[in-house]
Amino acid sequence: MITSKLRLAALALLLGSTPALAQDKILNVSYDIARELFEALNPEFQTHWKDKTGREVSIDQSHGGSSKQARAILEGLPADVVTFNQETDIDVLAKNGMVAENWREALPNGASPYYSMPAFLVREGNPKGIKDWSDLARDDVQPIFPNPKTSGNARYTYLAAYAYALQENGGDHDKAQEFVGKIFANVPVFDTGGRAATQTFAERSMGDVLVTFEAETRGIAKQYADQGFEAVTPSTSLFAAFPVAVVTENAEKNGSLEISTEYLNWLYSPEAQETLAEHNYRTTDPDVTAKHAADFPEVKLLTVDDVFGGWDKVQAEHLAEGGILDKVFVNR
Repeated sequence: MITSKLRLAALALLLGSTPALAQDKILNVSYDIARELFEALNPEFQTHWKDKTGREVSIDQSHGGSSKQARAILEGLPADVVTFNQETDIDVLAKNGMVAENWREALPNGASPYYSMPAFLVREGNPKGIKDWSDLARDDVQPIFPNPKTSGNARYTYLAAYAYALQENGGDHDKAQEFVGKIFANVPVFDTGGRAATQTFAERSMGDVLVTFEAETRGIAKQYADQGFEAVTPSTSLFAAFPVAVVTENAEKNGSLEISTEYLNWLYSPEAQETLAEHNYRTTDPDVTAKHAADFPEVKLLTVDDVFGGWDKVQAEHLAEGGILDKVFVNR
């Protein structure tokens, strides 16, 4: 009897001193205007992970300008995964050994589970009659978008405007730079990220047109429904991939490689794709895309590869210090 009591006491002591299993946890470092999207996606993934493994998971988010976020990771922000809006920002992490060099091949569609394009949001009734990129260069129009030096969102705006100008001027780069310079000269303030630019347009009532991703134009219009904002799709725009990658160096250190990989793979699932479509992103799942076809206007989508020869050339010729982007800023 005494022996049994001692055994029970020892067992109770052992159980009491055994730490609970650590909760699965990841940090997703993302672009500035993705807050609402991942607020919708993360609970769905938590349910998926619990059903698959029986384990709970907490998902922390960090948002900011895509390039700024990449620099923060290099400086120690412990991201397990990145969900960016700019391929070059993941390339920076890959070149520093934090992400696999072949990260584009790790997942379908160049590791981009969804995509969008630069588009416009105008004030109620579109009083300035803004329909296309050419309108942004008019003297009476003030566009609002963030600084392309710090924002992946704005970098696409810059490249889309440049691509439009090349198309309209027979590939003349001097005329394209002049055109984009006029647009830049019309911008009253360059915020560091898309969230701040939205606030400048919607809350500070500055500017005539907000240029941001198509998905955001609709979300912002809904958020500020009382202001009657209207989404406008230009005739031509630039395909904007939303690349994702596991930050392998951190995930291995954090013991989160399995769940980080699952998190990104899950973004391609029909469930996640449906949520992406509901948040106005163009999807890669053919069934979900077909279901929502009527929700997305047809537009001529150019690509960075076709217009600029790829992101490496964009980085070297446009984005590097002293490149074309810097010249446009100086001459605006």
